Amino acid sequence: MTDPEQPEQPEQPEQPGRSGSPAPSPAPHRVRVTSPRVHAGRPRAHSVTSEIDAQTELGAVYIRSLVRSQLRLAGLVLALLAVVVGGLPLLFVLVPAVRETRLLGVPLPWVLLAAVVYPVLVGLGWFYVRQAERHERAFAELVDS
Repeated sequence: MTDPEQPEQPEQPEQPGRSGSPAPSPAPHRVRVTSPRVHAGRPRAHSVTSEIDAQTELGAVYIRSLVRSQLRLAGLVLALLAVVVGGLPLLFVLVPAVRETRLLGVPLPWVLLAAVVYPVLVGLGWFYVRQAERHERAFAELVDS
């Protein structure tokens, strides 16, 4: 019987070199230990959309580039509009013959304001929309790649 206060001593295996010992046992075979998680987490390649969604510095660079290209386009269209619409009054002041000319009984400045300005506005609007969509398509292709 063992004494409950004394800890149990693990049995020492007998060493093969001593007398009275059994024959040496074969070496234990190796056991391969594997994880139950077969597919361990691998680092994922970050897509541009995840960078933008996470509002990282790289995502901010992509958004700034889109905004900057749209602002350049808006500035160009605004400058063209200023030249056309602002240039007509200058033309009327600097060239008095244009101011006094009549076309079918209507003063030429009225005809120019009615027949030139509106088609130019429509043309600039069409140009702006077409270019803005082109910038957005290029950005979307960059994001998708």
